[in-house]
Amino acid sequence: MKTHPLARRRFLAEIGQATMVATLGPVWAADLGLAPRSPDPGTAEALPGGDLELLVDYLIDTPLDQLQAGLVAKLAGGVSLRRLVAAGALANARVFGGGDYVGFHTFMALAPALHMASLMPRGREALPVLKVLYRNTHRLAETGGRPTTFPPVPPTLPPGESATAEQLRAAVMAGDTARAEQLFAAQVVGDRSAAFDALLRVVEENVEVHRTVLPYRAWSMIDVVGPDHAAVLLRQSLRYCLDAEAQRRPEWEAHGRVLARLLDEHGLPGRPPGTRDASDAWVGELGGTLFTASPEDAAAAVATALADGYRPEVIGEALALAANQIVLRDPGRIPAWEMPGKTVGSVHGDSVGVHASDAVNAWRHLSQVGGGHHGAACLILGAWQVARDRMARGPVLGSAEPVPSARQVGSIQDTAPDRLLAQLGEMIEGRLQSHAAAVVQRYADLGHPERPLFDTLLRFAVSEDGALHAEKYFQTVWDDFHHTRPAYRWRHLLGLARVTASEYGYPAPGQAEARTLVGVK
Repeated sequence: MKTHPLARRRFLAEIGQATMVATLGPVWAADLGLAPRSPDPGTAEALPGGDLELLVDYLIDTPLDQLQAGLVAKLAGGVSLRRLVAAGALANARVFGGGDYVGFHTFMALAPALHMASLMPRGREALPVLKVLYRNTHRLAETGGRPTTFPPVPPTLPPGESATAEQLRAAVMAGDTARAEQLFAAQVVGDRSAAFDALLRVVEENVEVHRTVLPYRAWSMIDVVGPDHAAVLLRQSLRYCLDAEAQRRPEWEAHGRVLARLLDEHGLPGRPPGTRDASDAWVGELGGTLFTASPEDAAAAVATALADGYRPEVIGEALALAANQIVLRDPGRIPAWEMPGKTVGSVHGDSVGVHASDAVNAWRHLSQVGGGHHGAACLILGAWQVARDRMARGPVLGSAEPVPSARQVGSIQDTAPDRLLAQLGEMIEGRLQSHAAAVVQRYADLGHPERPLFDTLLRFAVSEDGALHAEKYFQTVWDDFHHTRPAYRWRHLLGLARVTASEYGYPAPGQAEARTLVGVK
């Protein structure tokens, strides 16, 4: 997390220069609909990919059975994995625009897949990226591929009117897509950082996992795709919020009232981030409070901690620990929720724990990249959301014991790291969720290094389908582990081991072909 302020400063330095269409350049202007461009022959006008256009076209138009062989050939010819991911992000945004369930999940998996590639053994680096690009093109083909969901939007406003965050929020709440997109285009032209902060005001209207994670993943992709394409990446989140307004319910208002009251009571807007560190006991106690409290009380606990001057990072640790407790205590999918690939007792995919962990991780990041009141608001809303998610399963999560049990950990007699890692693989392949977590606990208790354990779990995160969530959750755990103090960080790997065992047995489509193409077993 320490890199985020630097990344934000680089981002702001780049975007502060964009005040006129001429300054933005032709690619950026076309992304916003400010400049004309040549439509694809016989198709709807599409967003430009700039110098990535040929790769974007390839990912959209290539038949699925030819895709991976072509991508491997491009890699052999010098095209980087980073460039393929950038093209995949633009192809996805061009067609889905945040409006397709499988589509936006696939978009959110692209940046994690690129990170996973950097952790893979030599010769296997392409596998996680090929996995997600295969899913991307498969979904593009299912939905017709080429037509764009993002027609050009003129950024011009009536004389004397300026685009404000409140105007954007009002337009979204009214379901006025044309007005909202026009305002957002005008905001981006004036100041992209202000546009992003205005977008977060809209995001904060509802605490829902996809509404939360999508803008964070879009922001993280800007470094990969390039700032010239920031508008099209972020615009997906605006469209998602606009679509959601059709389902607005009265309960959406509760968290907003509580947030406004807490910000005012504690004088948090405009206050610089706290610098007060916290003991292990304090972080553990706050995490326990956030897990057991009502949404309103959890939000109040975080607001109080912020007002007391605690560093946002230590509050983020507690939030992640609370979400992790849902993963470790979740009884799993009930019979009424069973579906192909998600059997009774499973905790992978769109489970309450995985969703809560991904959402909290996104709120932590957004609290750092967002300006103004967002530094406090995003953490307070993260507390509200994790408590609300825990309550969604009723009293069962509060009464359940977290996995693994002491008996299960005690049954693991091996001490050598290689034997424990082999046993972890066996437990995963046996779909023994609690026993997989027990092996990880034993491994941690013996003080073995974390990287070989991550490598073992990474192998399965790539080979298995994961019901659209394997990449995101792996990235969440990697991030939470490395930004949590040693006293608690291994809890996140317990959760990943459990989820990995749950998702085993459903191989990722296209991976067998990809492994053959790159020459690995």
